[in-house]
Amino acid sequence: MTLMTQTSERSGSPARPVRDTADAFVDRYADLDPLTATSLGLGKRQDELPDLSPAGQQALDDLYRATLATLAGLEEAAGPTGFTDADEGRCARLLRERLQTRLAISAAGEPLRAVSNLFGPPQQVRATFLLMPVATADDWSVIARRLARVPGALAQHRESLAEGARRGLHAAPRQVETVAGQLADWQATGGGAGWFTDFTAGAPADAPASLRSELAVAAGSADAAAAELRDWLLTRYLPAAAGTPDGVGEERYLLGARSWNGAQLDLAEVYDWGWSQYREIWAAMQAEAARVLARATPTEAMAHLDAHGEAVEGVDAVRDRLQELMDTAMASLAGTHFDLADPIKAVEARIAPPGSAAAPYYTGPSQDFSRPGRTWLPTLGRTRFPMWNLYSTWYHEGVPGHHLQIAQWRYLARQLSLYQTSLGGVSACSEGWALYAERLMDELGFLAAPGARLGYLDAQLMRAIRVIVDVGMHLGLPAAPDWAPGAGQPWTPELALEFFAAHSGRPRDFVASEIVRYLSAPGQAISYKLGERAWLAGRAAAQQARGAGFDLKAWHMAALSLGALGLDDLSEELARL
Repeated sequence: MTLMTQTSERSGSPARPVRDTADAFVDRYADLDPLTATSLGLGKRQDELPDLSPAGQQALDDLYRATLATLAGLEEAAGPTGFTDADEGRCARLLRERLQTRLAISAAGEPLRAVSNLFGPPQQVRATFLLMPVATADDWSVIARRLARVPGALAQHRESLAEGARRGLHAAPRQVETVAGQLADWQATGGGAGWFTDFTAGAPADAPASLRSELAVAAGSADAAAAELRDWLLTRYLPAAAGTPDGVGEERYLLGARSWNGAQLDLAEVYDWGWSQYREIWAAMQAEAARVLARATPTEAMAHLDAHGEAVEGVDAVRDRLQELMDTAMASLAGTHFDLADPIKAVEARIAPPGSAAAPYYTGPSQDFSRPGRTWLPTLGRTRFPMWNLYSTWYHEGVPGHHLQIAQWRYLARQLSLYQTSLGGVSACSEGWALYAERLMDELGFLAAPGARLGYLDAQLMRAIRVIVDVGMHLGLPAAPDWAPGAGQPWTPELALEFFAAHSGRPRDFVASEIVRYLSAPGQAISYKLGERAWLAGRAAAQQARGAGFDLKAWHMAALSLGALGLDDLSEELARL
């Protein structure tokens, strides 16, 4: 049976050619990328890793082209009026745009210089082990087999970087040095045993001796391979990359922005709008700061909250506090502002492993919900955690932010398609929703704790600053007169760091990590505010159209049931609900 036939039979509905084609794509993609199979909980190739060499990228490109050819045939058969089913039409537009963009990124050689402190292949390889089942000896046997493949995968990644270097396509030295530092942190984990070795210490005490030996050998080889990659980056790759600029220029930036936002953007409009958002939010922060501490500036008020506000002592304690925060939000929102199926109501707070980027993040549930959605807090070596800036962040990462959207998508994967609810994701759609979720919690009065609303505004300001410095650094634009020390100067990473640090309550090491992240993923940092703008515009249009009949809970659920959308479609689709 073909996947198309299986999908139709499972759903009990007539064949849906576009969505079945999209799901066939996911199935074949998961064969080429077992990390995706693990992330989605598809139950196949769990002991394997993707081919990270140029040949692996070529296999993906061939799949993209074949799928686009199938889609073209379906579009031709649909005729000039297009697809009569709205979900079919949305899926077709998404699939075409996403795959065409992936091919354009590959043609530009971007996978051959993929060095990132958050989105890079080594980070993705390590992260997959945190998503794998660890309850039984059989689970650990699968882990051992996958661990044994880590050296080969990292060697393939090195092969891709070497091919990029041969073609003159280098990552910038700042990114290389940062990732090498992360790999050094991996090596320091577990008292110097290495992260993979430390990870395998969690195997059951009653595991057979042969399995423990297999795990030890495989983990040791994986740790050695990570150290070898670090050394190669520093001694071979870095000298050749000398002189590579941090910013990527307009052509590469537009391509990256299209990938993360699902739209062809007017960068001048985006940059100017980022400054307008900065001015608006900074003014609101000044007013809020005075409520925290009389006559205080925002930076003084945030420093006061760091020193004297509510704080949690201990890594385990902050994980428990964040879990409590999400559980409380879930209990309050379910049934009042969202209609949620029972599987969606489970979400876990976790601590990110050492050597992670500084920003908190979320990982979605498996397709069958046997692995719940999880939020992850990087501690950066800290043991004391002020809460004022964690409230809004966890509404973003957890409930009602990423978790409600991604878990709802998983729940609706059969009704829509697995593609629209997973691989077809667009950062502007998901990050825009999560930023909208922070604003919603402010609207609903959930930021009543002392300093919590200042933390929300600080998070909003960070996203506005991202728009300014991301576009500014990559295009070399001048800073506006609003910031006197840097007025009119072209943006550099150093200037961006000073601007960010002067307007943020976050530690300087966090800000430095963020700057490198933006440089390694052009266009991703702007997706938050641009996505939120689209969500807010869509809600406002729907409210205006429905007037007194507008039902916010019904709108939320309809909006979260559309699946992924790019900015070219998002506001218009939301306005119709």
